[in-house]
Amino acid sequence: MLEGKLVNLRVIEREDLSIWIEWLNNLEFFGEYFPILQRSKAEMEKKCDSFSREEKAFFIEKKDGNKIGYIDSFLAGKHLEIGYALDPNERRKGYGTEAVKIMVDYLFLSNAIVRIQAHVDPRNKASQKVLEKAGFTREGLVRKSAFIRGEWRDGVLYSILREEWKEPKILTKTTSSN
Repeated sequence: MLEGKLVNLRVIEREDLSIWIEWLNNLEFFGEYFPILQRSKAEMEKKCDSFSREEKAFFIEKKDGNKIGYIDSFLAGKHLEIGYALDPNERRKGYGTEAVKIMVDYLFLSNAIVRIQAHVDPRNKASQKVLEKAGFTREGLVRKSAFIRGEWRDGVLYSILREEWKEPKILTKTTSSN
């Protein structure tokens, strides 16, 4: 487990896929800026089994263990990209920003990478604010980069470079979940 001050990140295991699948199949959980995903248990089990060192998915948990969202990393060309979502009732409380900071710390500490990036819908001001508070730089507009809810939409590309990060910002400790 990766521990922060407000939230912890816990690797999503095969046995707790049901809540992740419920979120992925719930249009309200992600809101208007996210593609419509409908995933079966078999698809998500396969995805969970195929995670590599770079590609990981974590639950975002409050200190009481309540799962309030997830954050993941995946390969985008030669770079790692992150994606995240929070329960609509838990937004605007600092949890997303801290989860992103923890993930950045983890990815730079555990991988020989120079860059982490994220794509955001230009209308999603809250997510842009999360990335900026976590030290990401807005690079620019990527035109018609995502097919979301029946239309091609632009995206805003953000990144943080290793030399901009320098050292852990939030990660207080890691604990084994044995």
